[in-house]
Amino acid sequence: MAEQIWDSFARLNAGERFRAQSAEMGAAVTEAVVEAAAVRPGMSVLDVACGSGEPSISMAELLKGTGQVVGLDMAETPLAVARARAAKRGLENVEYVRGDVHALPFGDASFDRVTSRLGVMFFSDLPKALGEMRRVLKPGGRVALLAWGRMEQPYFDMTIGTVQRVRPTVWIPTEARAMFQFGVPGTLGAALGVAGFGAVDEQVQRIPWDWHGTPEEMWDYFRGVTVPFHPMLHEVEGDGEVEQAVLGALGTRFDGEWVRCEAEMVVATAERM
Repeated sequence: MAEQIWDSFARLNAGERFRAQSAEMGAAVTEAVVEAAAVRPGMSVLDVACGSGEPSISMAELLKGTGQVVGLDMAETPLAVARARAAKRGLENVEYVRGDVHALPFGDASFDRVTSRLGVMFFSDLPKALGEMRRVLKPGGRVALLAWGRMEQPYFDMTIGTVQRVRPTVWIPTEARAMFQFGVPGTLGAALGVAGFGAVDEQVQRIPWDWHGTPEEMWDYFRGVTVPFHPMLHEVEGDGEVEQAVLGALGTRFDGEWVRCEAEMVVATAERM
């Protein structure tokens, strides 16, 4: 089941080991989707595929104790991490529930905003999921989605691209290719239009994606958290030539403290008319 895959030990272990570095790397991405959502005090917000708590925590802080944020995810273990993070910050206006975007456990017109950061690529039935998001939005409410752009960008070229150059017979899994389904400009915006949204806006943004640590740490993190690539990475596990090639590629962007990258992301917003 999907929730079991995203609850996998390798992913959760990597997330725990590198929690601070992961948060630093994703901070600019979180800021991008929060800005796109245009959250204001007093609003009710649903954050779909919230994982271990972002951007729901950032939005709860932005609400300044007003309104309500609900973070939803299929996997229970990341939700437990999110609850602990919110409690540590003393946030009382955010809660986390387990659920599926394809059958949201909320009534019609329940939220002013619906967000999803790096989740929409994994929805198994995109029209149904977007339809559910539209259903739970209030009239005039906004959805803000952030997804990976093209695969041909530094983070993936230095890792997966290097693996393929060294071992050309190793194939990228279908589930992994789906991560980049919105890399063709207009694709995500078109899907929102088909789902019945109006005022659709889609932009490709280049956002800092910097790793505070060594190339070795970044590669360990990548192998742990990029679940769709796990079958491919398993094939080259223990392959010293691949290891050295990837570390060499990451090393070209290492300044002694950070591995400096720039991510190409698709940010799309729309409204329920």
